[in-house]
Amino acid sequence: MKRVKIVLACLLALCVVLPSFVSASALDEIQKRGVLKVGMEPGYMPFEMTNQKGEIIGFDVDMAKGIAKAMGVKLELVSTAWDGIIPALLTKKYDMIMSGMTITQERNLKVNFALPYIVIGQTILMKKEYAGVVNSYKDLNSPAYKVGSKLGTTGEKATKRLIPNCSYISFDTEAEGITDLVNGKIDAFVYDLPYMEIAYKQKSEGKLVYLDKPFTYEPLGWAVRRGDFDFINWLNNYMIQVRSDGTYNKIYAKWIQSDAWLQQIQK
Repeated sequence: MKRVKIVLACLLALCVVLPSFVSASALDEIQKRGVLKVGMEPGYMPFEMTNQKGEIIGFDVDMAKGIAKAMGVKLELVSTAWDGIIPALLTKKYDMIMSGMTITQERNLKVNFALPYIVIGQTILMKKEYAGVVNSYKDLNSPAYKVGSKLGTTGEKATKRLIPNCSYISFDTEAEGITDLVNGKIDAFVYDLPYMEIAYKQKSEGKLVYLDKPFTYEPLGWAVRRGDFDFINWLNNYMIQVRSDGTYNKIYAKWIQSDAWLQQIQK
């Protein structure tokens, strides 16, 4: 009987202690603050970029506006460098990341992701002289080819994993890599399909060839701090709603299927 009493006492203690370890959802903080803070790096066309007025626009921005409206709060976009985008989330500089982030197992150890909102993959832009010679990423797997991608991205990881024998060069930004490719300093650039579609149309100057068939599978998702399943549940339900009522299709058509928005960023 004494042992039973001890066990019951322990269980009661756990009931008192455990709730203190459960953090409040960011949803509560957002509602109390009246503002949804979203972190993004505005350099990834067409998901987030800066227009001629200095405003951040793009696919993720329109989705963020819809989320804030559904929550009944204002939206604040926080411009953040890519290499610090997850640490800044963990230190609560914003509530979530919406920045064309690929869901990976490595990132999932640090953050939780909502269900994917779009699926992309890695594609290749290369010098025009290699047309017919290089037909897939496998043909670039030689030290003779200088292949670039953006530092710290899935493009870099895919290049190192699937094209390990190339002469790899990393770039701080996508734009720098494309510029060096156009100027002949590298032979090919590996990066996400949506960005490469636009870069090919906007910057190739007739000097590049585009291998547009993705050679990786990469779902993009919104990230929140680990353990905030109420927030994840809300975001997943929001996605179901906008996919069903046509909102998502309109945003997809505006930013992915059309390039009319280029006029807002071209000088």
